[in-house]
Amino acid sequence: MMRTFRTLIATVRRGEIRWLNYLLASGFALGSDAGLFLLLLDAGLPPMAASAIGYCAGILVHWLISSRLVFADGAAERGTGERHRQKLLFVGSALVGLAITTAIVGVSTAVGLDPRLAKLAAILFSFQTTYLLRRHIVFRAAAA
Repeated sequence: MMRTFRTLIATVRRGEIRWLNYLLASGFALGSDAGLFLLLLDAGLPPMAASAIGYCAGILVHWLISSRLVFADGAAERGTGERHRQKLLFVGSALVGLAITTAIVGVSTAVGLDPRLAKLAAILFSFQTTYLLRRHIVFRAAAA
């Protein structure tokens, strides 16, 4: 009984550490996205193009950190069909996050809420959703 309890506690701690590592990875990805967005704006690129390029860079940074550090134990070997599947699912999860963010900001501002507060709420909800998708679907072996 005590051994089972210890195993449970260790699993919860690993989950907490994974979540914190994912939070850090998200921070780096967001910084890459926003930093590139600002650089491209300063270079004269139209805002929509700068935003799209920044977002794609953020996805790439998040994939690199997530697949090599956060969920390394669930990442498939490079060059395999399974790794390709994980990349596609990862991008799919990013698009789910984008859809959630867009919907929350759109609905919130339509009812008169401040767009900055709406974006903050959207980031929080999108973050948790993409974490769960990536933990339980994209890198499912990592959740075990």
